[in-house]
Amino acid sequence: MQTTKFAIAGYGVEGRSTYNYLVGKGAQDITITDINPNIEDIPNNIKTILGIDAFSKLQDFDAVYRSPAVRPDSIRTNGKIWSATSEFFDKCPAKIIGVTGTKGKGTTCSLIAEILRNSGKNVHLLGNIGVPALDELPGIKPEDIVVYEMSSFQLWDLETSPDTAVVLMIEPDHLDVHADMAEYLDAKSNINKYQTSDNLLVFHPANDLTSQVVEYSKARKVQYLTDNGAHVVYDKIIIDGQIICSTDEVGLIGEHNLENITAAITAAWNYTQDIGAIAQACKEFKGLPHRLEYAGEINGTKFYDDSFATGTAATIAALRAFKDKKRVLIFGGSNKNIDISGALDELNDEDQLVLLGETSRPIENLARQKDLRFVNMGSDVTMLDIVEKCVELASDNSVVLLSPAHASLDMFESYKVRGNQFKSAIKSFSN
Repeated sequence: MQTTKFAIAGYGVEGRSTYNYLVGKGAQDITITDINPNIEDIPNNIKTILGIDAFSKLQDFDAVYRSPAVRPDSIRTNGKIWSATSEFFDKCPAKIIGVTGTKGKGTTCSLIAEILRNSGKNVHLLGNIGVPALDELPGIKPEDIVVYEMSSFQLWDLETSPDTAVVLMIEPDHLDVHADMAEYLDAKSNINKYQTSDNLLVFHPANDLTSQVVEYSKARKVQYLTDNGAHVVYDKIIIDGQIICSTDEVGLIGEHNLENITAAITAAWNYTQDIGAIAQACKEFKGLPHRLEYAGEINGTKFYDDSFATGTAATIAALRAFKDKKRVLIFGGSNKNIDISGALDELNDEDQLVLLGETSRPIENLARQKDLRFVNMGSDVTMLDIVEKCVELASDNSVVLLSPAHASLDMFESYKVRGNQFKSAIKSFSN
């Protein structure tokens, strides 16, 4: 892309990465723009356009690099609307495995990367999982493999699809940013929209929204959890008739993670058939922080940090992982305009809800309708207060799940901060 005058729309982690990348490529005319008028760490002598209407003032730029959560239609420019993801896909010399879905992306990406590394491949794990792709681009060689976690925000205006696309289960999400489900699904579909018959598409076999996303792909289609991909037979994980390992050997908890495991194996199988390497990864990989992560024990009650669960499906999966236990569920947060009733339907009269955040009052009303036991702690409360209340409510054979099904921003800086405070509170209480 031959351009000389650049704007960066949104100066967060990816915006900063984009700035460093452009400077490294020799760009001299860069303007940083953001709706936040109080951006810190702006480099000296760099032009800025800041304030609520900043993105409407970009007409005179050759290219505007959009940060992921910035809606493309909020940018007014005569130039090209671009992104770090678009730039990476345009310039990356290696094969890319892209993974999207509403839940399980990070776990599936990480397991794919572990499988491929065990088999001797040089792998770069990038994207929405937290590593800015452009930071890694200079060190990627043609023989390497990139595993790229892709949110709808990164896919929104992407014009290139990965060599291997993985589409996991999809449910309504991010409707506080996307106009509606049609827009959300349209963004997701870019992961396979530009694939050809030489590419591979791995996807969930039974999710209606996933089916809509992959319907018109021209790639070779393989469904995991079926005979065509990795699947489970009599508690054995099998692909192409070969046994990888038994399900009780895997390091991840819950039925939903068997979906992630079979998706990862199916995608990786296109690059390696090393049974030993695959089995080792499945057995040793215990998951990512804040994804149903064991957080400690108090008075015989086990606590699990599932703070990354910011949607209904993730919380449902966490509850089902402990369906033989009495569950204390920490639930609520900032509003994403999604239907959370399905998570409450998983609870029974032995379970207990601990509600928090700005959605706690409407959830309380729903809990009353469903005759569920609950305590509403609201927003003016510390995580230590929440953990203490959970200890009080727990009984024999209980587990406590921080699986809120909501974003954290009403009370915490991020899901990571929420999860880390939860783990710190457990440690403090135990001491």
